[in-house]
Amino acid sequence: MPPRTAHEEYPTWVGFVFVFNLIVGTGALALPSAFSHAGWMLGSLAIVVLAFMSYVTVTFVIETMACANAVHNWKRLQFIKRDRVIEHDEDSNVETLIEQPVSVESESDNEHAGMDERDQLISDASIEQTPLNIMYCRKTYYTLSNKIELGEMANMFFGSTERFLFYFCLAVYLYGDLSIYSAAVAKSLRDVACAHNHRANATDDDDSTDRCWQDGILTRLDVYRLCLVGFVAVLGPFTFFNVQKTKYLQLLTVLFRWLAFSVMISIAIHRLLAPVDSTALPITPKRADISGMPFLIGTCIYSFMCHHSLPSLLTPIANKGRLKVLLSLDYVLIGAFYLALALTGVFAFADIKDLYTLNFVPSATQTNGLLQAVEYFLALFPVFTLSASFPIVAITLRNNLQTLFLDPAQLETYNFFLRRVFFPLLAILPPLVVCYFTESVSNLVGFTGCYAGTGIQYLIPIALVLSARRTCDSMIGRGIVNEFRSPFKGTLWPMLVFAWSVACLVLVTIDLII
Repeated sequence: MPPRTAHEEYPTWVGFVFVFNLIVGTGALALPSAFSHAGWMLGSLAIVVLAFMSYVTVTFVIETMACANAVHNWKRLQFIKRDRVIEHDEDSNVETLIEQPVSVESESDNEHAGMDERDQLISDASIEQTPLNIMYCRKTYYTLSNKIELGEMANMFFGSTERFLFYFCLAVYLYGDLSIYSAAVAKSLRDVACAHNHRANATDDDDSTDRCWQDGILTRLDVYRLCLVGFVAVLGPFTFFNVQKTKYLQLLTVLFRWLAFSVMISIAIHRLLAPVDSTALPITPKRADISGMPFLIGTCIYSFMCHHSLPSLLTPIANKGRLKVLLSLDYVLIGAFYLALALTGVFAFADIKDLYTLNFVPSATQTNGLLQAVEYFLALFPVFTLSASFPIVAITLRNNLQTLFLDPAQLETYNFFLRRVFFPLLAILPPLVVCYFTESVSNLVGFTGCYAGTGIQYLIPIALVLSARRTCDSMIGRGIVNEFRSPFKGTLWPMLVFAWSVACLVLVTIDLII
Protein backbone atom coordinates (compact mmCIF):
# COMPACT_ATOMS: atom_id res chain seq x y z
CA MET A 1 0.00 0.00 0.00
CA PRO A 2 1.87 3.12 -1.20
CA PRO A 3 2.32 6.03 1.19
CA ARG A 4 0.39 9.20 0.67
CA THR A 5 2.18 12.21 -0.75
CA ALA A 6 2.10 15.57 1.01
CA HIS A 7 -0.49 17.10 -1.30
CA GLU A 8 -2.93 14.29 -0.45
CA GLU A 9 -2.94 15.31 3.22
CA TYR A 10 -4.88 18.17 4.76
CA PRO A 11 -4.72 20.04 8.07
CA THR A 12 -6.76 19.15 11.14
CA TRP A 13 -9.33 21.92 10.70
CA VAL A 14 -10.19 20.61 7.21
CA GLY A 15 -10.84 17.17 8.70
CA PHE A 16 -13.04 18.87 11.31
CA VAL A 17 -15.12 20.50 8.56
CA PHE A 18 -15.34 17.29 6.48
CA VAL A 19 -16.60 15.22 9.43
CA PHE A 20 -19.14 17.90 10.31
CA ASN A 21 -20.50 18.08 6.77
CA LEU A 22 -20.62 14.31 6.39
CA ILE A 23 -22.75 13.91 9.52
CA VAL A 24 -25.02 16.91 8.97
CA GLY A 25 -26.92 15.76 5.90
CA THR A 26 -30.33 14.41 4.98
CA GLY A 27 -31.07 13.17 8.48
CA ALA A 28 -30.99 16.73 9.80
CA LEU A 29 -33.88 17.65 7.47
CA ALA A 30 -36.07 14.91 9.01
CA LEU A 31 -34.96 15.59 12.58
CA PRO A 32 -37.30 18.52 13.46
CA SER A 33 -40.42 16.50 12.55
CA ALA A 34 -39.35 13.49 14.63
CA PHE A 35 -38.30 15.85 17.41
CA SER A 36 -41.75 17.45 17.51
CA HIS A 37 -43.44 14.04 17.88
CA ALA A 38 -41.29 13.11 20.91
CA GLY A 39 -41.62 16.50 22.63
CA TRP A 40 -38.94 19.13 23.12
CA MET A 41 -37.74 17.96 26.55
CA LEU A 42 -37.63 14.24 25.78
CA GLY A 43 -36.30 14.96 22.30
CA SER A 44 -33.44 17.08 23.64
CA LEU A 45 -32.44 14.32 26.05
CA ALA A 46 -32.61 11.72 23.27
CA ILE A 47 -30.36 13.78 20.97
CA VAL A 48 -27.73 14.12 23.70
CA VAL A 49 -27.78 10.38 24.55
CA LEU A 50 -27.74 9.23 20.93
CA ALA A 51 -24.93 11.67 20.10
CA PHE A 52 -22.86 10.22 22.94
CA MET A 53 -23.52 6.62 21.87
CA SER A 54 -22.53 7.48 18.31
CA TYR A 55 -19.31 9.10 19.56
CA VAL A 56 -18.45 5.98 21.56
CA THR A 57 -18.71 3.75 18.49
CA VAL A 58 -16.74 6.25 16.40
CA THR A 59 -13.83 5.74 18.81
CA PHE A 60 -14.30 1.98 18.36
CA VAL A 61 -13.94 2.36 14.58
CA ILE A 62 -10.80 4.49 14.97
CA GLU A 63 -9.24 1.92 17.30
CA THR A 64 -10.05 -0.81 14.77
CA MET A 65 -8.45 1.27 12.00
CA ALA A 66 -5.25 1.50 14.05
CA CYS A 67 -5.38 -2.26 14.76
CA ALA A 68 -5.79 -3.00 11.05
CA ASN A 69 -2.75 -0.83 10.32
CA ALA A 70 -0.84 -2.67 13.06
CA VAL A 71 -1.66 -6.04 11.52
CA HIS A 72 -0.58 -4.75 8.11
CA ASN A 73 2.68 -3.35 9.53
CA TRP A 74 3.39 -6.52 11.51
CA LYS A 75 2.91 -8.76 8.47
CA ARG A 76 5.03 -6.41 6.39
CA LEU A 77 7.83 -6.64 8.94
CA GLN A 78 7.61 -10.44 8.99
CA PHE A 79 7.99 -10.46 5.24
CA ILE A 80 11.04 -8.20 5.36
CA LYS A 81 12.55 -10.46 8.04
CA ARG A 82 12.85 -13.23 5.47
CA ASP A 83 15.74 -11.44 3.80
CA ARG A 84 17.15 -9.46 6.70
CA VAL A 85 18.42 -9.92 10.22
CA ILE A 86 16.82 -7.77 12.91
CA GLU A 87 18.86 -6.45 15.80
CA HIS A 88 16.73 -5.28 18.72
CA ASP A 89 18.00 -2.60 21.11
CA GLU A 90 16.16 -3.15 24.41
CA ASP A 91 17.12 0.29 25.77
CA SER A 92 15.73 2.30 22.86
CA ASN A 93 12.95 -0.16 21.96
CA VAL A 94 14.07 0.08 18.34
CA GLU A 95 14.73 -2.65 15.82
CA THR A 96 17.49 -2.21 13.22
CA LEU A 97 17.13 -4.08 9.96
CA ILE A 98 20.45 -5.15 8.43
CA GLU A 99 21.28 -7.15 5.33
CA GLN A 100 21.48 -10.93 5.60
CA PRO A 101 23.65 -12.64 2.96
CA VAL A 102 21.69 -15.23 1.08
CA SER A 103 22.61 -17.59 -1.73
CA VAL A 104 21.12 -17.35 -5.16
CA GLU A 105 19.30 -20.64 -4.65
CA SER A 106 17.78 -19.64 -1.29
CA GLU A 107 16.87 -16.23 -2.64
CA SER A 108 15.08 -17.85 -5.56
CA ASP A 109 13.25 -20.26 -3.26
CA ASN A 110 12.18 -17.43 -0.95
CA GLU A 111 10.96 -15.41 -3.90
CA HIS A 112 8.74 -18.17 -5.21
CA ALA A 113 7.50 -19.22 -1.78
CA GLY A 114 6.53 -15.70 -0.78
CA MET A 115 5.13 -14.42 -4.07
CA ASP A 116 1.46 -14.77 -3.09
CA GLU A 117 2.03 -13.14 0.28
CA ARG A 118 4.06 -10.39 -1.35
CA ASP A 119 1.14 -9.48 -3.61
CA GLN A 120 -1.12 -9.15 -0.59
CA LEU A 121 1.19 -7.24 1.77
CA ILE A 122 3.56 -5.00 -0.16
CA SER A 123 4.57 -4.39 -3.74
CA ASP A 124 7.92 -5.37 -5.22
CA ALA A 125 8.78 -1.69 -5.61
CA SER A 126 8.26 -0.98 -1.93
CA ILE A 127 10.64 -3.82 -0.99
CA GLU A 128 13.34 -2.53 -3.31
CA GLN A 129 12.98 1.00 -1.94
CA THR A 130 13.21 -0.07 1.72
CA PRO A 131 16.67 0.99 3.00
CA LEU A 132 18.79 -1.73 4.56
CA ASN A 133 19.50 0.44 7.61
CA ILE A 134 15.85 1.31 8.24
CA MET A 135 14.98 1.91 11.90
CA TYR A 136 11.65 0.23 12.68
CA CYS A 137 10.24 1.61 15.93
CA ARG A 138 7.71 -0.60 17.65
CA LYS A 139 5.51 2.41 18.42
CA THR A 140 4.75 2.72 14.70
CA TYR A 141 2.73 -0.48 14.63
CA TYR A 142 -0.47 1.36 15.55
CA THR A 143 -0.89 4.15 13.01
CA LEU A 144 -3.55 5.58 10.72
CA SER A 145 -1.17 6.03 7.80
CA ASN A 146 -2.85 3.50 5.47
CA LYS A 147 -6.46 3.95 4.43
CA ILE A 148 -8.18 0.65 5.27
CA GLU A 149 -11.90 0.79 4.54
CA LEU A 150 -14.60 -0.75 6.70
CA GLY A 151 -15.05 -3.63 4.25
CA GLU A 152 -11.33 -4.41 4.34
CA MET A 153 -11.42 -4.43 8.15
CA ALA A 154 -14.38 -6.82 8.02
CA ASN A 155 -12.41 -9.12 5.72
CA MET A 156 -9.44 -8.91 8.09
CA PHE A 157 -11.20 -9.51 11.42
CA PHE A 158 -14.45 -11.36 10.56
CA GLY A 159 -15.21 -14.90 9.52
CA SER A 160 -17.25 -15.75 6.41
CA THR A 161 -20.63 -15.51 8.18
CA GLU A 162 -19.81 -12.20 9.82
CA ARG A 163 -18.56 -10.82 6.50
CA PHE A 164 -21.81 -11.79 4.78
CA LEU A 165 -23.85 -10.08 7.51
CA PHE A 166 -21.66 -6.99 7.25
CA TYR A 167 -22.14 -6.57 3.51
CA PHE A 168 -25.85 -7.41 3.79
CA CYS A 169 -26.34 -4.73 6.47
CA LEU A 170 -24.38 -2.19 4.45
CA ALA A 171 -26.44 -2.97 1.34
CA VAL A 172 -29.71 -2.49 3.24
CA TYR A 173 -28.46 0.82 4.61
CA LEU A 174 -27.46 2.05 1.14
CA TYR A 175 -30.85 0.96 -0.24
CA GLY A 176 -32.45 3.08 2.47
CA ASP A 177 -30.16 5.98 1.57
CA LEU A 178 -31.19 5.86 -2.09
CA SER A 179 -34.87 5.62 -1.15
CA ILE A 180 -34.59 8.65 1.12
CA TYR A 181 -32.76 10.64 -1.54
CA SER A 182 -35.32 9.75 -4.21
CA ALA A 183 -38.35 10.57 -2.05
CA ALA A 184 -36.84 13.82 -0.74
CA VAL A 185 -35.94 15.12 -4.20
CA ALA A 186 -39.29 14.09 -5.73
CA LYS A 187 -41.30 15.70 -2.88
CA SER A 188 -39.26 18.90 -3.11
CA LEU A 189 -39.77 19.19 -6.86
CA ARG A 190 -43.48 18.37 -6.50
CA ASP A 191 -44.06 20.95 -3.77
CA VAL A 192 -42.31 23.70 -5.72
CA ALA A 193 -44.31 22.86 -8.86
CA CYS A 194 -47.61 22.74 -6.96
CA ALA A 195 -46.85 25.48 -4.44
CA HIS A 196 -49.45 27.98 -5.67
CA ASN A 197 -52.35 25.55 -5.39
CA HIS A 198 -51.66 23.91 -2.04
CA ARG A 199 -53.69 24.37 1.12
CA ALA A 200 -51.61 25.48 4.09
CA ASN A 201 -53.13 22.84 6.37
CA ALA A 202 -52.94 20.00 3.85
CA THR A 203 -51.32 16.72 4.86
CA ASP A 204 -49.62 13.94 2.94
CA ASP A 205 -52.94 12.06 2.89
CA ASP A 206 -54.44 14.84 0.76
CA ASP A 207 -51.79 14.43 -1.94
CA SER A 208 -53.69 11.61 -3.63
CA THR A 209 -56.76 13.79 -4.22
CA ASP A 210 -55.60 17.43 -4.30
CA ARG A 211 -54.92 18.82 -7.75
CA CYS A 212 -51.45 20.08 -8.44
CA TRP A 213 -52.77 22.87 -10.64
CA GLN A 214 -56.22 24.37 -10.40
CA ASP A 215 -57.23 23.60 -14.00
CA GLY A 216 -55.11 20.46 -14.36
CA ILE A 217 -55.99 16.78 -14.11
CA LEU A 218 -52.87 15.63 -12.27
CA THR A 219 -52.99 15.17 -8.51
CA ARG A 220 -50.06 16.01 -6.27
CA LEU A 221 -49.36 12.28 -5.97
CA ASP A 222 -49.22 11.97 -9.76
CA VAL A 223 -46.73 14.81 -10.00
CA TYR A 224 -44.64 13.29 -7.19
CA ARG A 225 -44.41 9.99 -9.07
CA LEU A 226 -43.52 11.75 -12.33
CA CYS A 227 -40.76 13.68 -10.55
CA LEU A 228 -39.55 10.44 -8.95
CA VAL A 229 -39.34 8.56 -12.25
CA GLY A 230 -37.70 11.56 -13.93
CA PHE A 231 -35.10 11.90 -11.18
CA VAL A 232 -34.12 8.22 -11.30
CA ALA A 233 -34.15 8.25 -15.11
CA VAL A 234 -31.71 11.19 -15.21
CA LEU A 235 -29.27 10.09 -12.49
CA GLY A 236 -29.78 6.31 -12.54
CA PRO A 237 -27.64 5.72 -15.69
CA PHE A 238 -24.54 6.93 -13.80
CA THR A 239 -24.76 3.67 -11.82
CA PHE A 240 -23.61 1.81 -14.93
CA PHE A 241 -20.28 3.66 -14.90
CA ASN A 242 -17.63 4.77 -12.42
CA VAL A 243 -18.21 8.35 -11.36
CA GLN A 244 -16.02 10.11 -8.80
CA LYS A 245 -17.20 13.14 -6.81
CA THR A 246 -14.92 16.06 -7.55
CA LYS A 247 -13.49 18.30 -4.88
CA TYR A 248 -15.18 21.38 -6.33
CA LEU A 249 -18.60 19.72 -6.39
CA GLN A 250 -18.11 18.71 -2.75
CA LEU A 251 -17.13 22.26 -1.76
CA LEU A 252 -20.15 23.66 -3.59
CA THR A 253 -22.42 21.19 -1.79
CA VAL A 254 -20.84 22.19 1.54
CA LEU A 255 -21.58 25.86 0.89
CA PHE A 256 -25.20 25.09 -0.05
CA ARG A 257 -25.64 23.02 3.11
CA TRP A 258 -24.23 25.60 5.52
CA LEU A 259 -26.18 28.41 3.87
CA ALA A 260 -29.47 26.50 3.86
CA PHE A 261 -29.36 25.38 7.49
CA SER A 262 -28.26 28.83 8.67
CA VAL A 263 -31.12 30.48 6.80
CA MET A 264 -33.68 27.99 8.19
CA ILE A 265 -32.55 28.60 11.77
CA SER A 266 -32.56 32.37 11.17
CA ILE A 267 -36.10 32.34 9.71
CA ALA A 268 -37.38 30.24 12.63
CA ILE A 269 -35.81 32.66 15.13
CA HIS A 270 -37.34 35.59 13.24
CA ARG A 271 -40.78 33.95 13.44
CA LEU A 272 -40.33 33.55 17.19
CA LEU A 273 -39.31 37.18 17.70
CA ALA A 274 -41.79 38.65 15.21
CA PRO A 275 -44.75 36.26 14.67
CA VAL A 276 -46.40 36.33 11.26
CA ASP A 277 -49.86 36.56 12.85
CA SER A 278 -49.72 38.69 16.01
CA THR A 279 -53.31 37.75 16.93
CA ALA A 280 -52.64 34.00 16.96
CA LEU A 281 -51.88 32.17 20.17
CA PRO A 282 -48.21 31.32 20.76
CA ILE A 283 -47.16 27.82 19.73
CA THR A 284 -46.78 25.48 22.70
CA PRO A 285 -45.18 22.18 21.59
CA LYS A 286 -45.57 19.16 23.83
CA ARG A 287 -42.83 18.44 26.33
CA ALA A 288 -42.63 14.66 26.20
CA ASP A 289 -44.41 11.87 24.35
CA ILE A 290 -42.89 8.41 24.63
CA SER A 291 -44.88 7.20 21.61
CA GLY A 292 -42.81 9.52 19.41
CA MET A 293 -39.49 8.07 20.54
CA PRO A 294 -39.21 5.26 17.94
CA PHE A 295 -39.29 7.77 15.09
CA LEU A 296 -36.76 9.98 16.85
CA ILE A 297 -34.38 7.09 17.62
CA GLY A 298 -34.19 5.99 13.99
CA THR A 299 -33.84 9.57 12.77
CA CYS A 300 -31.08 10.41 15.27
CA ILE A 301 -29.11 7.26 14.43
CA TYR A 302 -29.32 8.20 10.76
CA SER A 303 -28.45 11.84 11.55
CA PHE A 304 -25.23 10.93 13.40
CA MET A 305 -24.00 8.43 10.82
CA CYS A 306 -20.40 8.82 9.63
CA HIS A 307 -18.82 5.49 10.60
CA HIS A 308 -18.70 3.94 7.14
CA SER A 309 -16.67 6.87 5.76
CA LEU A 310 -14.24 7.50 8.64
CA PRO A 311 -11.21 5.85 6.96
CA SER A 312 -11.50 8.12 3.92
CA LEU A 313 -11.92 11.23 6.08
CA LEU A 314 -9.43 10.68 8.90
CA THR A 315 -6.49 8.96 7.18
CA PRO A 316 -5.42 12.04 5.12
CA ILE A 317 -5.28 14.30 8.23
CA ALA A 318 -1.63 15.33 8.58
CA ASN A 319 -1.49 15.73 12.36
CA LYS A 320 -3.45 12.94 14.02
CA GLY A 321 -2.28 13.75 17.53
CA ARG A 322 -5.39 15.86 18.13
CA LEU A 323 -7.82 13.42 16.53
CA LYS A 324 -9.75 12.67 19.73
CA VAL A 325 -10.14 16.38 20.48
CA LEU A 326 -11.27 16.97 16.90
CA LEU A 327 -14.02 14.36 17.06
CA SER A 328 -15.15 15.45 20.52
CA LEU A 329 -15.55 19.05 19.35
CA ASP A 330 -17.32 17.87 16.19
CA TYR A 331 -19.91 15.92 18.15
CA VAL A 332 -20.47 18.74 20.66
CA LEU A 333 -20.95 21.22 17.81
CA ILE A 334 -23.23 18.89 15.84
CA GLY A 335 -25.33 18.10 18.92
CA ALA A 336 -25.73 21.83 19.62
CA PHE A 337 -26.55 22.46 15.96
CA TYR A 338 -29.25 19.77 15.92
CA LEU A 339 -30.76 21.10 19.13
CA ALA A 340 -30.84 24.64 17.68
CA LEU A 341 -32.45 23.42 14.45
CA ALA A 342 -35.07 21.28 16.21
CA LEU A 343 -35.92 23.64 19.08
CA THR A 344 -36.35 26.71 16.87
CA GLY A 345 -38.46 24.62 14.49
CA VAL A 346 -40.92 23.22 17.04
CA PHE A 347 -41.50 26.62 18.64
CA ALA A 348 -41.77 28.50 15.32
CA PHE A 349 -44.06 26.14 13.34
CA ALA A 350 -47.26 24.52 14.57
CA ASP A 351 -46.97 21.75 11.93
CA ILE A 352 -43.52 20.55 10.88
CA LYS A 353 -43.32 18.59 7.62
CA ASP A 354 -41.39 15.33 7.53
CA LEU A 355 -38.84 17.14 5.35
CA TYR A 356 -38.11 20.41 7.16
CA THR A 357 -37.42 22.38 3.97
CA LEU A 358 -41.08 21.87 2.98
CA ASN A 359 -42.02 24.32 5.73
CA PHE A 360 -40.39 26.99 3.59
CA VAL A 361 -42.24 26.27 0.32
CA PRO A 362 -42.71 29.47 -1.75
CA SER A 363 -45.94 31.23 -0.86
CA ALA A 364 -48.31 32.71 -3.44
CA THR A 365 -48.78 35.74 -1.18
CA GLN A 366 -45.07 36.49 -0.97
CA THR A 367 -44.36 39.82 -2.71
CA ASN A 368 -40.78 40.42 -1.57
CA GLY A 369 -38.46 39.25 -4.34
CA LEU A 370 -35.53 38.50 -2.05
CA LEU A 371 -37.63 36.44 0.37
CA GLN A 372 -39.22 34.60 -2.53
CA ALA A 373 -35.76 33.70 -3.87
CA VAL A 374 -34.77 32.45 -0.39
CA GLU A 375 -37.92 30.31 -0.21
CA TYR A 376 -37.20 28.74 -3.60
CA PHE A 377 -33.59 28.09 -2.58
CA LEU A 378 -34.66 26.31 0.62
CA ALA A 379 -37.39 24.32 -1.12
CA LEU A 380 -34.95 23.12 -3.78
CA PHE A 381 -32.04 22.60 -1.36
CA PRO A 382 -32.50 18.78 -1.18
CA VAL A 383 -32.50 18.65 -4.98
CA PHE A 384 -29.12 20.42 -5.18
CA THR A 385 -27.32 18.39 -2.53
CA LEU A 386 -28.86 14.93 -2.89
CA SER A 387 -28.57 14.86 -6.68
CA ALA A 388 -24.79 15.18 -6.33
CA SER A 389 -24.64 12.27 -3.85
CA PHE A 390 -27.14 9.90 -5.50
CA PRO A 391 -24.78 8.47 -8.18
CA ILE A 392 -21.98 7.96 -5.63
CA VAL A 393 -24.24 6.05 -3.23
CA ALA A 394 -25.71 4.01 -6.10
CA ILE A 395 -22.26 3.02 -7.37
CA THR A 396 -21.17 2.12 -3.83
CA LEU A 397 -24.26 -0.06 -3.46
CA ARG A 398 -23.61 -1.72 -6.82
CA ASN A 399 -20.04 -2.56 -5.81
CA ASN A 400 -21.12 -3.96 -2.44
CA LEU A 401 -23.81 -6.10 -4.06
CA GLN A 402 -21.18 -7.51 -6.40
CA THR A 403 -18.91 -8.24 -3.45
CA LEU A 404 -21.78 -9.89 -1.60
CA PHE A 405 -22.87 -12.24 -4.39
CA LEU A 406 -19.81 -12.58 -6.64
CA ASP A 407 -16.17 -13.47 -6.10
CA PRO A 408 -14.27 -10.14 -6.34
CA ALA A 409 -11.08 -11.91 -7.43
CA GLN A 410 -12.91 -13.49 -10.39
CA LEU A 411 -15.11 -10.51 -11.28
CA GLU A 412 -13.91 -10.20 -14.89
CA THR A 413 -14.77 -13.84 -15.58
CA TYR A 414 -18.52 -13.22 -15.19
CA ASN A 415 -20.57 -12.32 -18.26
CA PHE A 416 -21.09 -8.71 -19.34
CA PHE A 417 -24.82 -8.59 -18.54
CA LEU A 418 -24.31 -9.75 -14.95
CA ARG A 419 -21.48 -7.30 -14.25
CA ARG A 420 -22.54 -4.19 -16.14
CA VAL A 421 -26.35 -4.38 -16.37
CA PHE A 422 -27.89 -6.64 -13.71
CA PHE A 423 -26.22 -5.21 -10.60
CA PRO A 424 -26.69 -1.52 -11.55
CA LEU A 425 -30.39 -2.23 -12.11
CA LEU A 426 -30.51 -4.17 -8.84
CA ALA A 427 -29.16 -1.05 -7.11
CA ILE A 428 -31.58 1.56 -8.49
CA LEU A 429 -34.87 -0.27 -9.17
CA PRO A 430 -35.86 -1.36 -5.60
CA PRO A 431 -35.64 2.23 -4.20
CA LEU A 432 -37.73 3.42 -7.15
CA VAL A 433 -40.43 0.83 -6.42
CA VAL A 434 -40.45 1.60 -2.68
CA CYS A 435 -40.71 5.37 -3.20
CA TYR A 436 -43.39 4.93 -5.87
CA PHE A 437 -45.76 3.62 -3.20
CA THR A 438 -44.65 5.78 -0.26
CA GLU A 439 -43.44 9.35 -0.06
CA SER A 440 -42.98 9.49 3.73
CA VAL A 441 -39.40 10.58 4.25
CA SER A 442 -39.77 10.29 8.04
CA ASN A 443 -40.80 6.62 7.79
CA LEU A 444 -37.91 5.86 5.43
CA VAL A 445 -35.40 7.66 7.65
CA GLY A 446 -36.75 6.00 10.80
CA PHE A 447 -36.65 2.49 9.32
CA THR A 448 -33.23 2.91 7.67
CA GLY A 449 -31.71 4.57 10.73
CA CYS A 450 -33.04 2.13 13.29
CA TYR A 451 -32.52 -1.20 11.56
CA ALA A 452 -29.67 -0.86 9.06
CA GLY A 453 -28.27 2.19 10.89
CA THR A 454 -28.09 0.31 14.18
CA GLY A 455 -26.00 -2.35 12.49
CA ILE A 456 -23.61 0.12 10.84
CA GLN A 457 -23.33 2.52 13.78
CA TYR A 458 -23.50 0.19 16.79
CA LEU A 459 -23.26 -3.56 16.15
CA ILE A 460 -20.52 -3.64 13.50
CA PRO A 461 -18.14 -1.29 15.40
CA ILE A 462 -18.65 -3.39 18.56
CA ALA A 463 -17.86 -6.64 16.74
CA LEU A 464 -14.90 -5.08 14.91
CA VAL A 465 -13.23 -3.59 17.97
CA LEU A 466 -13.58 -6.74 20.09
CA SER A 467 -12.21 -8.94 17.31
CA ALA A 468 -9.43 -6.46 16.51
CA ARG A 469 -8.33 -6.32 20.15
CA ARG A 470 -8.11 -10.13 20.33
CA THR A 471 -6.19 -10.31 17.05
CA CYS A 472 -3.65 -7.64 17.99
CA ASP A 473 -3.15 -9.01 21.51
CA SER A 474 -2.29 -12.46 20.13
CA MET A 475 -0.28 -11.25 17.14
CA ILE A 476 1.59 -8.20 18.45
CA GLY A 477 1.23 -8.56 22.21
CA ARG A 478 -0.02 -6.27 24.92
CA GLY A 479 3.32 -4.58 25.55
CA ILE A 480 2.87 -2.17 22.64
CA VAL A 481 0.24 0.47 23.42
CA ASN A 482 -2.27 1.60 20.80
CA GLU A 483 -2.30 5.39 21.11
CA PHE A 484 -5.54 5.49 19.10
CA ARG A 485 -7.29 3.14 21.50
CA SER A 486 -10.79 4.16 22.48
CA PRO A 487 -11.08 5.82 25.90
CA PHE A 488 -14.02 3.46 26.45
CA LYS A 489 -11.86 0.43 27.27
CA GLY A 490 -12.63 -3.10 28.39
CA THR A 491 -15.76 -5.04 27.54
CA LEU A 492 -18.17 -3.01 29.69
CA TRP A 493 -18.66 -0.21 27.16
CA PRO A 494 -19.18 -2.49 24.14
CA MET A 495 -21.73 -4.48 26.14
CA LEU A 496 -23.46 -1.26 27.24
CA VAL A 497 -23.72 -0.06 23.64
CA PHE A 498 -24.97 -3.49 22.61
CA ALA A 499 -27.70 -3.37 25.28
CA TRP A 500 -28.67 0.11 24.09
CA SER A 501 -28.86 -1.16 20.49
CA VAL A 502 -31.14 -4.04 21.47
CA ALA A 503 -33.38 -1.67 23.45
CA CYS A 504 -33.70 0.66 20.45
CA LEU A 505 -34.53 -2.21 18.09
CA VAL A 506 -37.12 -3.66 20.47
CA LEU A 507 -38.79 -0.28 21.02
CA VAL A 508 -39.04 0.47 17.30
CA THR A 509 -40.23 -3.06 16.43
CA ILE A 510 -42.97 -2.95 19.07
CA ASP A 511 -44.09 0.42 17.72
CA LEU A 512 -44.26 -0.94 14.17
CA ILE A 513 -46.25 -4.00 15.26
CA ILE A 514 -48.71 -1.97 17.33
